[in-house]
Amino acid sequence: MLISLLAAGLPVTAAAAPAADITETVYVESSMDSDGDGVRDRIAADVKRPGGAGRVPVVMEASPYYGLGATSALDVPRGFGRWYDEYFVPRGYAVVEVEMQGTSRSTGCPTTGGPEDTTSVRAVVDWLNGRTTARYADGTPAVASWSTGNVGMLGVSYNGTLPNAAAAANIPGVKTIVPIAAISSWYEYSRDQGIGYRGHTTDYPTSLANYVISAAQKPKCRAVLDSLARNDGDQSYDYTSFWRTRDYRPSAGAVSASVFVVHGQADWNVKPSQFGRWWDALAAQGVPRKLWLHRGGHLDPISFRQAEWQRVMGLWMDHWLKGVDNGIMSEPMADIQRPNGTWEQHASWPQPGTAATTLHLGPAAGGFTGSLTASPSGTGQTQRLTDNTTLSESAMMANPETADPRRLAYVTAPLTREARLSGEVQVTARIAANRTSTPLTALLVDYGPTSQAVLSERTPLQLSTEKCSRDDLRNRTGCAQPPAVSVQAVTATMLTKGSIDTKNRGSLESSAALPLNTAVDVTWKLHARDAVIPAGHRIGIVLVTNHSGYIGVDTGSAGISVNVSLGVSKVVLPIVGGSIGT
Repeated sequence: MLISLLAAGLPVTAAAAPAADITETVYVESSMDSDGDGVRDRIAADVKRPGGAGRVPVVMEASPYYGLGATSALDVPRGFGRWYDEYFVPRGYAVVEVEMQGTSRSTGCPTTGGPEDTTSVRAVVDWLNGRTTARYADGTPAVASWSTGNVGMLGVSYNGTLPNAAAAANIPGVKTIVPIAAISSWYEYSRDQGIGYRGHTTDYPTSLANYVISAAQKPKCRAVLDSLARNDGDQSYDYTSFWRTRDYRPSAGAVSASVFVVHGQADWNVKPSQFGRWWDALAAQGVPRKLWLHRGGHLDPISFRQAEWQRVMGLWMDHWLKGVDNGIMSEPMADIQRPNGTWEQHASWPQPGTAATTLHLGPAAGGFTGSLTASPSGTGQTQRLTDNTTLSESAMMANPETADPRRLAYVTAPLTREARLSGEVQVTARIAANRTSTPLTALLVDYGPTSQAVLSERTPLQLSTEKCSRDDLRNRTGCAQPPAVSVQAVTATMLTKGSIDTKNRGSLESSAALPLNTAVDVTWKLHARDAVIPAGHRIGIVLVTNHSGYIGVDTGSAGISVNVSLGVSKVVLPIVGGSIGT
């Protein structure tokens, strides 16, 4: 063509170079004044968008961590550290990173999951939809005329929790969320049914707010931080109004965005109840959704399933933000990774055909100190449980054939066929105790020889700030570095666990003393789990009082004695097919 144009004497023009991407920092006016200085909080947001592309949808990550360890100029974006800008901007999206109130360059005060978090996100989504104003650092107006208003939020850990908050608030414009290793109830991040988790027993909301707050805002926020410590309810660990405002599940009925949940079944930082109970609440409302459950802990799928994660994210955002009919919603709903690293796909989760299966705690049988059977046995008998503050989790599960009053173990006969567990486990124990406030923990155990893979994991800060460039994805460094995997031979595998303080047996909102030495039924939940228990293995339930590696030790439990009634005490398992073969 070039030769023919020259021969014809026609002018030749070079092809227009693609317009350069545009990066900018804006300050959005919110509707709140969380630091009480008489001025509405200003929420900083960095924007990267394609130049000359017309109006585009937005992939958004909001975070309290952007300002840690660095000082950013007011008028220059910090630099987009994740892979989102390199992947999505060439595909016709803007990427927007939002700095939460009181962190980095935003004004206001952090409140650890409080309504102010949601208000910060709302402000930026409103700006993207023309409902509020923003300015550049020099004071000139910033107008998002390039935005379609359609927003997809994603992130890991706290950065994934903020999408849950936005969806629960039904912020107009938020079309889809991708919460990864994310919190859906801040109460359950720091407490398990009336008792504090280990490391979360004293002023956790205040400590996290202190960690993320900017130096400029800290003097203004002393009263707010003091209020967090005063109202967090560490004296009782009850579910109070403080925690109710930090619980997104009751608002599942308001969710209009689609939800793509990713969680690790070995994540004991943001524990599995965070995805399981949120997922159940969304399912009850018919929310369009998809789920990845992986074998690891606190991780981002970009580090262990990179190509498939990017493929699915591209399709997911195209469908929900651009309206592309690309078949993503026809793919199986649930991807589940097994302990050996392989993946299965299922039409739904819990898996189709899952039904409640009840097993009863019974007396010694078959050489074991306790039995677990489909029909009640040993009714009228009890077994005595004492304190165990120094017992490790592995020791709790070990040697179920040996009597040990520090833990009670109940096991089935060997399974004649594999059993598939899919969902949330519930335990009911009829107990008589010599303490009015008594901690109880139950472990669900797979007894049988196997190889257990243990994966390294990242801290929340690492997940939010690790270097994550195109080169990192190509070279598997930074955010894309695979978790280290160590494999060990075991004879007992902890599948899931859960604790309760028996004072909260009737309600998490208020305590009631346990009547002394009187039989009372106590029911509590264990964390959601999907697992395959092989034929020939046994299913076990282990009961302990204090589990010092999991919950804060009850200082008033010295000398504790609990009698557990057999036959009437039970565990309800979500089993695919509704029965187990023994």
